[in-house]
Amino acid sequence: MDAPQANQPERPAGPVQQRIQAKLDQAFAPAELQVLNESYMHNVPEGSESHFKVVVISTRFDGERLVARHRAVTTTLADELAGPVHALSIEAHTPDEWQAKGHSIAPSPVCLGGSKADGGV
Repeated sequence: MDAPQANQPERPAGPVQQRIQAKLDQAFAPAELQVLNESYMHNVPEGSESHFKVVVISTRFDGERLVARHRAVTTTLADELAGPVHALSIEAHTPDEWQAKGHSIAPSPVCLGGSKADGGV
């Protein structure tokens, strides 16, 4: 279910990405799940697993506000967020919302590099 975004290098899922996939599969029984390693877009060593975008489409989100959906995902991935994952972008939709969106994923912004101290992100 991992569909690469434009310009995302093709590479096999690493252990962190596989763990994220497994935990979200178990917690949400998603109709669709995409776990995108976006580390290549940041100033990190090649092969890093530090920046991810997850797209979780689940009936579990019916009647839930966006904040509750994001909280459920971050709670599920608490160990990863406390360890190797530096950044996590979340799209959490019901199947009806996903259908209405035309199954489109919002593009991630380009990393500007550097740190906040020197004006970067």
